[in-house]
Amino acid sequence: MVAYTVVIPAAGRGKRMGADANKLMLTLRDKPIIAWTLQAFDTDPWCERMVLAIRPEERDWFEAMTSQMKTPVTYVAGGEERQQSVHAGLKVVAPDTIVMIHDGARPFVKREQLHQVAEAALQGGAILAVPVKDTVKQVQRHHIERTVPRENLWLAQTPQAFQAKAILAAHERAVEQQVMGTDDASLFEWLGESVQVVLGDYHNIKMTTPEDLLFGDAILAKEELQ
Repeated sequence: MVAYTVVIPAAGRGKRMGADANKLMLTLRDKPIIAWTLQAFDTDPWCERMVLAIRPEERDWFEAMTSQMKTPVTYVAGGEERQQSVHAGLKVVAPDTIVMIHDGARPFVKREQLHQVAEAALQGGAILAVPVKDTVKQVQRHHIERTVPRENLWLAQTPQAFQAKAILAAHERAVEQQVMGTDDASLFEWLGESVQVVLGDYHNIKMTTPEDLLFGDAILAKEELQ
């Protein structure tokens, strides 16, 4: 067993989702997206604590939504950017623990994947990812410049797991040097640290656009039949 804390940035807006409020509050099968996400961690005995980076004005909603969960929840004020929210969450995590960083809009991560990435993080950084399936084209001004070999291309997912002290140091160095990473692993890589890839699941999608709500409903329907 590898005990861990999870940091979940939950202060974003739903611009690409077409929502005028926090997209995590949108419902999927009559339950908010963020509730599905938190359920994966609340039911995992390896998860000791959940840290949510939120907008202060939405705290009452989040507290009501998590009131029946058994895993302790800590709230911090999120920032305008995801990286700022993660940094705020990392500041309240014990430095000697494994910390996972997970998108609030990825509600379908499986417990087996959580355990695999937690165990991998004992040796350094670790992320879930899946191989690219489609042919990839590099395009400039709507014209193909080249076809990119896909054999070594993977799509990064979350959670991404690290020793808490190490990833906090990466975030603080990024603040000092005004570096914005594409994800938390990219900041770890920027410091020259190694990040291991753990095979994820194509169902572990990020709810980003209105179409993703349809995909999410289909995923839940498939799980009900299994």
